[in-house]
Amino acid sequence: MKPRTKARALALQALYEIDLSNHLPGEVYKTRLQEISLPDDLAEFSRQIIFGILPLTGELDQLIAKYAPEWPLDQIAAIDRNILRLALWEFAVYRHTPIKVVINEAVELAKHFGSDTSARFINGVLGSLADHEHELQEILSAKAAELAAKTDS
Repeated sequence: MKPRTKARALALQALYEIDLSNHLPGEVYKTRLQEISLPDDLAEFSRQIIFGILPLTGELDQLIAKYAPEWPLDQIAAIDRNILRLALWEFAVYRHTPIKVVINEAVELAKHFGSDTSARFINGVLGSLADHEHELQEILSAKAAELAAKTDS
């Protein structure tokens, strides 16, 4: 697994655990980091993913449901849901990774962690979301800025 893919995998595993167990995010991140050794820059990338997604989970889920209505969120496997959140956050909020790379990385995570049909499913949903990339960026950037302003005050 490539180094940045490993960082995404760590973040995905943490998000999945937090999603299903409501464990404290900071503790989950520390535990995962002890299990998966990453250089400091990649550990920081994982941290950014986890703590960038968590406050936006509701918005990410709403956008996934809106732009991919053929796949009701409550019927999506938890691991697939978290891969979609991660990819959507990375291309619409983080914006340092080209969308094609984000989709390829998400498909790789789906192949590694998901079911036999996860990779195709993830690719299809992200293809639908990618068609609305700029709109999603505007919506999520505004929400992220709003949340950042609240935490700064």
